[in-house]
Amino acid sequence: MNLPDVIDHCLAQKAAEETTPFGPDVLVYKVCGKMFALAIPDDVPPRVNLKCDPERAEELRDEYEAIIPGYHMNKRHWNTVILDGTLPEALVRELIDHSYELVVRGLRKADREGLGERGE
Repeated sequence: MNLPDVIDHCLAQKAAEETTPFGPDVLVYKVCGKMFALAIPDDVPPRVNLKCDPERAEELRDEYEAIIPGYHMNKRHWNTVILDGTLPEALVRELIDHSYELVVRGLRKADREGLGERGE
């Protein structure tokens, strides 16, 4: 999976938006103002930071060389996914979805309901 595919998948999430709060060289993907993905397009190979359940984050890092602790992020809750072609495309898509879902779960009830999510 390449960076344009990752960007397309991030923007396909409900109410997702691309922002550049850290300047034009860093793309941040948010839902209701909360970040679920971050990419630096000029990185070679491209990389994307994604939120992840801490236990699963450790498992992924052990299983895949292209998944490392989140660069400049809380390493317990974020992974950096290196888009070097070694990861299955389905896994990268699933990790984007997982990151988005974790962020949505942490939103205020009113924001979740605005997205059509069940309030819990």
